[in-house]
Amino acid sequence: MFRSFAAWFANSTKKEYIPATIFALKSSGERWPMSKVIVIANQKGGVGKTTTAINLAASLAVAEKRTLLVDVDPQANATSGIGISPLEGRTIYEVIVDGLNMGSTIVETQMPYLSCVPSHINLVGAEIEMVDLENRERRLSQAIKTIRDQYDFIVIDCPPSLGLLTLNALTAADSVLIPVQCEYFALEGLGQLFSTINLVKKTLNPNLDIEGVLLTMFDSRLRLSNQIVDEVKRYFGNKVFKTIVSRNIRLSEAPSFGKPIILYDAICSGTRHHMDLAKEVLANNDALTPESMPHPQSLTGS
Repeated sequence: MFRSFAAWFANSTKKEYIPATIFALKSSGERWPMSKVIVIANQKGGVGKTTTAINLAASLAVAEKRTLLVDVDPQANATSGIGISPLEGRTIYEVIVDGLNMGSTIVETQMPYLSCVPSHINLVGAEIEMVDLENRERRLSQAIKTIRDQYDFIVIDCPPSLGLLTLNALTAADSVLIPVQCEYFALEGLGQLFSTINLVKKTLNPNLDIEGVLLTMFDSRLRLSNQIVDEVKRYFGNKVFKTIVSRNIRLSEAPSFGKPIILYDAICSGTRHHMDLAKEVLANNDALTPESMPHPQSLTGS
């Protein structure tokens, strides 16, 4: 194991430098006092949930925080997006439906500090199978408790719906990160999502909080994108992340190579934006202070 992510990155990519944002994320070396479970949710499809889940998890791993990505979407795009081919019988499906110990399904990824609980197409019928299960809304929460102390951050990718799978994720989470696409109908359905979040807070998870609203797929050339940004900030106020993720072709290409954007193209805007997002998440959770951020430097690869 390399002594730091930076040394591993230099060895893996054969690059002699690394973007300043990576050093801005560098861990202070202190143990995270308790783990944080963040669910990425929005029942509207195509807003960047899986892209956000993969690259936020990878960026937290860059900060040398032990991070677990949990894929609860039957499409399993987060699983394939980080280069994992799930083994049937050892996925989140068996954890939720059959009660399999989550620890036995965890797969290490190509990045230090980043692990994954893969999904499988079998999960598509899970919500029907869960109808008669005891504590059906808490199946994921109970599973996560068994491995929670092994990680600093657990990031959950949800399906584009407000069914039992998303309900399980919200019940298991400490906070919700909501990606919002900078396009027409961006706010469509958010009222229903917030109603569901409030219902979960009242009945299942009183500690559930809003981590923040993330604007995605921003195109500065379009007046509409800028109007959506203004509208979302006016509606959600200080809950909107300062980071805005722009449209980026490299970000779209990375999943087809089974890599987070940091491994596919370390100097593109997609990498920079997700690093900035991770920096905000760490700062919001008192894991990082701006004064402690080191300046960019060269790597020796040792």
